[in-house]
Parts: sequence; structure tokens; C-alpha cells
Amino acid sequence: MAISLSRPEADAQPMGDMNTTPLIDVMLVLLIMFIITIPLQTHSVGIDLPGEAADPTAPMPDPVRNRLTVDGAGQIRWNGAAIDRMMLRQYLARSLALPTEPELQFEPSADARYVMVDEILADIRRVGVTNLGFVGNERYSSF
Repeated sequence: MAISLSRPEADAQPMGDMNTTPLIDVMLVLLIMFIITIPLQTHSVGIDLPGEAADPTAPMPDPVRNRLTVDGAGQIRWNGAAIDRMMLRQYLARSLALPTEPELQFEPSADARYVMVDEILADIRRVGVTNLGFVGNERYSSF
């Protein structure tokens, strides 16, 4: 291995430019890392939209007694008017808002599915109804 010990030429000048390629590579890697780690901004504005207006034809809770029935097809009726479970919860909440809690008479049909009756009873309990009576139990006294 030979080392050149010759004298530099008189017109040869030292390299005055810095090699910036490694610096640019490091900066690009850091930029990509920052872009990946920055969380996405979600631009959402909370707006209180008006709720559904109460149906004016819907039966209001009776201040004394309300009858809730379930037939074999799973149809729920509140004082004779067909409703769904969401409306049932609203009616139960409305009846609790009255000055005195009205009696809720629950009459499931004999051929109603147990799961449906159980879900309705769970809704009644969740709302907080305390004045509840079962109608039609005398039919099953000779079971």
C-alpha cells in the first residue's frame, strides 16, 4: 500500500463546499416521522339539533291508570294505540313526570314471546316505574 507524500500542486484549492446530501436525507426522515406522528385534526362543530316533535295524535298518559298490552305478534299497545319500544319509554317517562304516578297495568298475551315481555319489563324497570300491576294472572290460577 503506497501513500502519496507528494506536495500538493500550487493551483489546487481545498474543497470549500459542504456535502449536504446526508443532511437533506436526515431532514426528510425527520419530516416524515413528524407527519406520521401528528394526530389528524377533526373539524367538527357540535350543533344542538331540534328533536323530534311530539306526535299530537299520540295518546297522552292517563293520570290515573294506563294499560300496556303485548299480543302474540309482539305488538305493543298503550291504552289501545299501537306503539314501539322507543315510544313506550317516552310514555313511561311522561307518566312519571305527572304529579302522581299513575298505575301501569301490564297485560301480556298468553302467546306473547317471553323475550319480548322480558324486554318490556326491563324498560319499565329502567325508567323507574313503581306502581305496576299485572292483569290477567287469574287465567293461569288453574295451571
